[in-house]
Amino acid sequence: MSGPSPVQIREANAHLAAVHRRAAELEARLGAAERTVREQAESLIRKDEQLRGALRELGRAKDREIADLQEKLFSSEGTVQKLLTVIQEKDALIVQLKHRSELLHKICQRRPLLDGLLAYMAEGEQLGPLARSGPPSVSSSPLPDGAPETDGPTCPLSNSQAFSLSEDDLDDKDLDQTMFGTTV
Repeated sequence: MSGPSPVQIREANAHLAAVHRRAAELEARLGAAERTVREQAESLIRKDEQLRGALRELGRAKDREIADLQEKLFSSEGTVQKLLTVIQEKDALIVQLKHRSELLHKICQRRPLLDGLLAYMAEGEQLGPLARSGPPSVSSSPLPDGAPETDGPTCPLSNSQAFSLSEDDLDDKDLDQTMFGTTV
């Protein structure tokens, strides 16, 4: 058998050189691609770390804001409870004052009647006891022994100062201040 011809050897050498060039070119492209992929991976890792850091900071900021809002909510709830208590107290006071106002209104409506009654009582107190024109008779009197007889109805409190209201009594400051348990 005979060896390859010189033309075949040159063609084979040219082909081998082209394959080597192609392999070197592919290796260079592969190295460039690997560098690009490595750089992209490193960039993605850095971006991932940055995003994780930003996400952690956002989480901490959110937690701080939630804690602040919870504190404000707790404080607001306390204020609301205090205000509700004040409202209930004011409502109770309004009910009491309304009742007293109605009572005072009724008293004011009847004041002329009370003034007239007090004037009659004062006039009755000033009259004094009735004078007797004759000796006391021993008749069948419904009065107990020792009780004075009068021509009119008897009132055991007619001379009692405890139920008398003179002008001096009406001007008494303590009476004005303690009317109905309130200061007026």
